Amino acid sequence: MRYELYYWPGILGRGEFVRLALEDAGADYIDIAYDAETGPERVDQGLAFEHNPRPPFAPPYLRAGDIEVSHVANILQFLGPRFGLAPADEAGRLWCHGLQLTLTDFVAEIHDTHHPLGPGLYYEEQKAEAVRRSAVFLEQRLPKFLAYFEQVLAHNPNGDAWLVGNACSTADLCLFHVVAGLRYAFPKAMRQHAQAIPGVIELTENVAARPGIAAYLDSARRMAFNDNGIFRHYPELDATH
Repeated sequence: MRYELYYWPGILGRGEFVRLALEDAGADYIDIAYDAETGPERVDQGLAFEHNPRPPFAPPYLRAGDIEVSHVANILQFLGPRFGLAPADEAGRLWCHGLQLTLTDFVAEIHDTHHPLGPGLYYEEQKAEAVRRSAVFLEQRLPKFLAYFEQVLAHNPNGDAWLVGNACSTADLCLFHVVAGLRYAFPKAMRQHAQAIPGVIELTENVAARPGIAAYLDSARRMAFNDNGIFRHYPELDATH
């Protein structure tokens, strides 16, 4: 099956969480984000009722034959079992999905450090609020989320290499990307927390070493982090820690 991933060109954004699963599996897929000329128009068409009887609210969304799935956690719940990136048992799949939803909450809080008043305003229009929001995030929320995932790894009865069971899952791929994004956005803070999360750090190294992921990270398909996505590096925000 050929998959079609719809997301905005030029940014990693939430589409990257889906890309990692597709790349890890070596799936045959088309990424609309690589088409800077027609990509935005094709994404918009999929969001319009006149072109799509059941349009999603926003990208990313994925088309697989006659099936269309929106929202990162929903897409990965769909792809995980197909790619061997989800537990075989229902309880394990639900646990994995719950971790994915926790990562969704984490990503939303990371985004709001630089846009605390909403995406309708430029960063420069809410910079003072962003500085204040980031200070609270780095002091309270960042260590709480990281400590949670460290504990998940430590209490995995099948070993501490992966979050769920004894194999890599979509949740592991997403945690890898969140940590990479945090290292870009808040390098000072992440260096300070590194010693407290050895399991999380090891997980990111294990994910990066997977053949499909390693090849992807070394390819032109992997876009660089920039200040138009979820993870943005503003030194004044990292300096609040």
